[in-house]
Amino acid sequence: MKIYAQDGSELMDVSAIQRDGNKLMVKGKIFQSMPMTARLTPEEARKGLKLMSFSTIIFLISFLFRSSSKKAGK
Repeated sequence: MKIYAQDGSELMDVSAIQRDGNKLMVKGKIFQSMPMTARLTPEEARKGLKLMSFSTIIFLISFLFRSSSKKAGK
């Protein structure tokens, strides 16, 4: 999975999302070269949900079933 900046450049290439005990571990490379492993705790995930409105959460669920109208990141 690739995450893009506003200008279409690649920010992060996620290679794995795994469970690590009671945390979620995200592995990948930042800027195509720097390896990174990030851990997300349940508390931080709840804080992230608080940043979203109800309509954004509904969009996020439907987002998984949409197709891109353009090539990703462009």
